[in-house]
Amino acid sequence: MNYLAHLHLGGQTPPQLLGSLYGDFVKGLLVGRFPADVEGAIRLHRRIDAFTDGHPVIRQAMERFSTVRRRYAGIVLDVFFDHCLARDWNRYSDEPLSSFTDKVYRILANEPDLPERLALIAPRMAAQDWLGSYAEFEVVGNALAGISRRLSRPEALAGAMQELRALYEPLSQDFRAFYPELQAFTQAALAAERASVS
Repeated sequence: MNYLAHLHLGGQTPPQLLGSLYGDFVKGLLVGRFPADVEGAIRLHRRIDAFTDGHPVIRQAMERFSTVRRRYAGIVLDVFFDHCLARDWNRYSDEPLSSFTDKVYRILANEPDLPERLALIAPRMAAQDWLGSYAEFEVVGNALAGISRRLSRPEALAGAMQELRALYEPLSQDFRAFYPELQAFTQAALAAERASVS
């Protein structure tokens, strides 16, 4: 799962939204590094990633990619699934996508102590509406191009968009099969956390 899905799944309070994003920017032990509710959201982010990586629907989706791209199929799938979520947002949320993304951008703008790399990209994320723009399929290509610049082998993602075009329908079906299960998993995790602090 990529930024939009983690934000959608990880709880809707400002600390939960921050922690949902921090999970991609913070590595290692957490204890005492952030407020408890932010740390809880980072831990949930990591559990979401583990649940996703081990799920049979995700393994099936990865197998759809050519052997040339299989090693990086997880990256491609994360970004594509954010496209599926943005495209079908009304199926999974009662809040309009634009008001959800505006809320996220406001929270980021008002947080003075973002992790370093997130602090660098947050203004661009808001100005270019990275989260909402995922609804457009071509934006997936832009996101993958940006990711490829950070890889040791950037050529590994070359041709990924052509492959995604060919796999668009079966991968969309994989998303529709998987995402409700992931929602149920995270809702149960959030409920368990609420019960433990009450």
